[in-house]
Amino acid sequence: MLTVRAPATSANLGSGFDVFGVALERPADVIRVERASKTTITVTGVGSQYIPEDPAKNTVGAVVEELDAPAHIRIDKGVRPASGLGSSAASAAAAAVALNELYDRGLSREELVPVAAEGEALVSGEAHADNVAPALLGGFTIVTDDGVTQVDADVSLVACLPEISVSTRDARGVVPESAAMDDVVDTVGHAATLAVGMTRGDPDLVGRGMDDGIVTPERAALIDGYEDVHEAALEAGATGVTVSGAGPTLLAVCRRSDRRAVAAAMVDAFDAIGVESRAYQTAVGDGATIHR
Repeated sequence: MLTVRAPATSANLGSGFDVFGVALERPADVIRVERASKTTITVTGVGSQYIPEDPAKNTVGAVVEELDAPAHIRIDKGVRPASGLGSSAASAAAAAVALNELYDRGLSREELVPVAAEGEALVSGEAHADNVAPALLGGFTIVTDDGVTQVDADVSLVACLPEISVSTRDARGVVPESAAMDDVVDTVGHAATLAVGMTRGDPDLVGRGMDDGIVTPERAALIDGYEDVHEAALEAGATGVTVSGAGPTLLAVCRRSDRRAVAAAMVDAFDAIGVESRAYQTAVGDGATIHR
């Protein structure tokens, strides 16, 4: 039996829609795999009641097919489904690493990115890699048609998850089909600033670079209390706040010394409008890890 832990991730980071992603130190999924003649999947943990165990309908089942690696698979969910924290990507990435190792397929982490992305296609309808890339490689990732660029980064984060749901399909449905050139130029500038901030471990640059006037406002409108929580986080010391992935999680960048205050402020702001939430005090972290 082989055990793999794969982290939650945050995609887009505001200005990097469908391109940027980061691995988080916590929360995470844990998957255990064992060789078998026929694949079986069992799911426990947070939100497990909403996750199909039929391999044909589970993200992990798609990974099994891609690697031709049947197994008994146990998924312990630490990343809530429909959270905007790459829940399906964490499971897919963990399965890809575990099955690649179990069957000695010899693929590199970079080569496993498109394999795990096939699992994502079951959830979002398309094989996006902006969550699976950081889940596999760790750090800050940039995904393009030419491949994946990865940078180790040291940036403190708070991920605040409210007890509301926003489906990935609904969140993609509100993305504008076109944008004004001025907005595109602003977003490119912010994205470049964010990328430089990640390479320097500079929370001020990263926070400033998260600003986005194209996709984020449309997705923020789907999240009750977004503006109040956004403002509360900034007042508590966050350098930037945005929607994590498709939402409803809000991701705040901050200095490590401000992390506790930012987390408390975000939870309190949601509570003030009658929405329960949980804040993860975290940071940019490592990708999937094998535990023997």
